[in-house]
Amino acid sequence: MNFVAIGVNHHTASVQMREKIAFNAERLRALFAQNQNQPNLNDLVVVSTCNRTEVYAMTEQPDQVLNWLAQSNGFEVKTLLQHVYRYEDVQAMTHLMRVAGGLDSLMLGEPQILGQVKSALQLAKDNDVVSTNLNRLFEFAFYAAKRVRTETAVGEHAISMGYAVAQLASQVFSHMSELTVMIVAAGEMNSLVAKHLAEMGVAKIIICNRTRQRAENLAQELGARVAVEVVDFDQLAMQLHRADVVSSCTGSLHQVIHYDDVKKALKQRKYQPMLMVDLAVPRDIDDKVNKLDGIYLYGVDDLQSVIDENMVQRRQAALDAEVMVSQLASQFVINEKIHQAGREIHHYREVAEQQRQAELEFALEQLKQGAEPEALLEAMSYRLTKKMLHIPSKLFREAAKSEDPTHFEWLNQTILDIEQHARTLKDLNKK
Repeated sequence: MNFVAIGVNHHTASVQMREKIAFNAERLRALFAQNQNQPNLNDLVVVSTCNRTEVYAMTEQPDQVLNWLAQSNGFEVKTLLQHVYRYEDVQAMTHLMRVAGGLDSLMLGEPQILGQVKSALQLAKDNDVVSTNLNRLFEFAFYAAKRVRTETAVGEHAISMGYAVAQLASQVFSHMSELTVMIVAAGEMNSLVAKHLAEMGVAKIIICNRTRQRAENLAQELGARVAVEVVDFDQLAMQLHRADVVSSCTGSLHQVIHYDDVKKALKQRKYQPMLMVDLAVPRDIDDKVNKLDGIYLYGVDDLQSVIDENMVQRRQAALDAEVMVSQLASQFVINEKIHQAGREIHHYREVAEQQRQAELEFALEQLKQGAEPEALLEAMSYRLTKKMLHIPSKLFREAAKSEDPTHFEWLNQTILDIEQHARTLKDLNKK
């Protein structure tokens, strides 16, 4: 049984192509149900995000998985082959570990992908299409991803504006759980800022937007994770004093947060510090507010320089992470060999026990018929030893034929160790 990874991502396919090769949970449930009677399509996990669609499967026919991916999305296989990548066994495992660890993401080191892969696995398990072996592979990949996140700095440096603002807030303030954040404009950039800050556990987010409906929509998205309040845009100056962090990105041609308003807000706050981030071009916040004690003002250029530097650091950290993944892949191979050896040893012991039982039954029957016990025991021990030595003898012959002498040397040393152990036991018994 082969472990395969087949898919497309932002490296191999355009966004238009990726949109056509995508699955949601409802569609996957239906497809999993259809695959129940197809052994080669009944042990798989599908990871589908905006940047990738990948099928991880245990199968004896990888081509059938490729055909399924193409047909499920209305593609000819030859068309899909122009964009698809395919890995098997160790390469597939290495790829899965890189994906789960954020090393194959468009935004290097992004943390969301691990949760997305875990959700994909859970969906497949809920629909009974994940074997014990496939689940074990994913659990090892999650272990590898955790090692990458905790033992390298690949995810520690902000490389997006939204995340950079959130990280900046955590550096300025020691207790994120006590912060009130004001989002001025509920566009894409500030939405990301709000989501990152909500994930970091701020106390409250105030949304101030010209169009109330858009603010309400964002509030609904955030409401499950943080307390949210919507205020009208004409209340901005009056509500400013409530905010520990202000992120503004309106797209206005004129400033919307003025020096006098910030000065008044500071006085109302009894001069407790405020972090103000201006993500707008032209700028939303009067840059003179930076002269006020207690105001920390950052603009787009400030954040971009931080992001550029962080990207260099993250790429360096990614090199360490890639080395770790390679080492863990080797460890996985060793673990699999040990696991396989355990199964083979168990099987060998079962066969040996069957042979022992057969010889014992034969001997007991012979005793009933009056056979000489001593001769019977000698014959039984001879037959049993001959049967047990058959497989080791075969291994010795195969090892001797091999161009690599290490296997034969290991077997020979093992025999010598057994002989030494036997002599030691014999000496102890004499005492």
